[in-house]
Amino acid sequence: MSAGVVRVLDDLGGTLLDLVHGDPGGAGDIGGVAIHDPFEEPVLPRHALVLGVGVREPADVVRLLRGLGKQEAAGLVVRAPVAVPAEVTAAVDETGVVLLGLTRGASWAQLAAMLRALLAEGDVGQAEPEMLGGVPSGDLFAVANAIAELIDAPVTIEDPRSRVLAFSGRQDEADPSRVETILGRQVPERFARMLTDRGVFRELYRSDRLVYVDALVNLDGLTMPRVAVAVRAGDEVLGSIWAAVREPLSAEREQALREAARLVALHMLRVRAGTDVSRRLRAELLSTALEGGAGAREAMARLGLAGRPVVVLALALADRGPGERDDAGVATELQRVSDGLAMHLTAVHPRAASALVGDVAYGLVPVEGEGDGEQWAVSIATEFVDRVGERVPAVVAIGPVAEDVAALAGARASADRALRVLRAEPRTGRRVARLADVQVEALLLEPRDLVAARGDRPTGPVARLFDYDRQHNTNLVETLRAWLDSFGDVNAAANAVYVHPNTFRYRLRRLAEVAQLDLSDPEARFAAMLQLRVIAPR
Repeated sequence: MSAGVVRVLDDLGGTLLDLVHGDPGGAGDIGGVAIHDPFEEPVLPRHALVLGVGVREPADVVRLLRGLGKQEAAGLVVRAPVAVPAEVTAAVDETGVVLLGLTRGASWAQLAAMLRALLAEGDVGQAEPEMLGGVPSGDLFAVANAIAELIDAPVTIEDPRSRVLAFSGRQDEADPSRVETILGRQVPERFARMLTDRGVFRELYRSDRLVYVDALVNLDGLTMPRVAVAVRAGDEVLGSIWAAVREPLSAEREQALREAARLVALHMLRVRAGTDVSRRLRAELLSTALEGGAGAREAMARLGLAGRPVVVLALALADRGPGERDDAGVATELQRVSDGLAMHLTAVHPRAASALVGDVAYGLVPVEGEGDGEQWAVSIATEFVDRVGERVPAVVAIGPVAEDVAALAGARASADRALRVLRAEPRTGRRVARLADVQVEALLLEPRDLVAARGDRPTGPVARLFDYDRQHNTNLVETLRAWLDSFGDVNAAANAVYVHPNTFRYRLRRLAEVAQLDLSDPEARFAAMLQLRVIAPR
């Protein structure tokens, strides 16, 4: 990530975060945001900013600081007020981990969302960021700060639903309602209702003119006046810019705010398009890596996985019946569950990569330590499908651990073979599997493909049984299948088809007569079993 603790304090300081102790300038660029788990030590990215949820006692802070120092973390955030005895300051100085305090009233979820938005990076590819209006493309926080300097007032950039997308510094110069808006990432409902009743939104979104809003009376007293301008792309309203002002803007500053709205529109469009571009680029890199070949090594490097053993996961939606197919709905559902898998894998390991390639979402998760990487991946996938629940028919296949780039193509092929079995048999209830778990089913799929391509049909005794069942409405094929599946155990086979053993024995004699099949001949049994499994599966 291209921002450090100094940038975080510049943009979020005074409203969400305060510097407790340490040197922000010496922390370097932040490599990721992580949440401290007291029961499991996570693998942190280098220069991580760690959210110390529930960490309050000085002794716990010191212990955590020393642990984070060993992992080269950039900073630790704890809930304010923060006690700073000598042992805490000594630990900060010793480890170089900057200690920050989270303002009361702000939630950890809000902070995590803002940090990820602020520190968002194109983590695929190494190209320099494109500049728009002198700031990196899509960096709405930088744009908000630039606008605040132009008009000398703290501003927020909001979407059409009054949700805060970015905000400038100097928010302490505004009123309590503005702070409440930023902490909640949303204009409070009571203020939004008052603005609606006054017709402010109607006036704002029907023209490009600036709209002035006088002070509003609320429980906290008078709010500061506001000036707002819509952000448009042609006829589409993308959002709005709101500035807290003490007096009307001068003509020059009004013009600057109107021009800033056009610049914000470009950035918002770039953010919107960038999401799809980033997905496509990640999918291309992941696909290139999984195919192997000359470009695989570079693709893995750009994904940040060069030189690491990884385990391959493949997710898809189980096949539906003909009457349940809805292509648009399936595509939306698949994209949503793919995004969920990406978030889940990133929580497991910060360097995990995931993308949707065709109708399969692939994930690459680095394997740490000497344990069983495949079994570890099975537990990860099982936890994910359990969280998704039965409402989404997602199935996940696990490939073997690829120790290097050359092994990736084979690992993907193994995962694909297992995934095909899971998708073809959704009614078995099995949702996660390795190839070793479904080896027999996977082997049977290959001759089935050959049979389907040639158009083969059952022949000999099995064909005669099918014809007899069709003409007489009997179930001799089911009887033969149950007997073969039960390895000739009549009692077990009778239980499988819910009939009395004597009835089953009668049917068995009858099918031998009809099919002209010698059940004592092992070759005849094998031929019948193969046809039932390959040519005429259930």
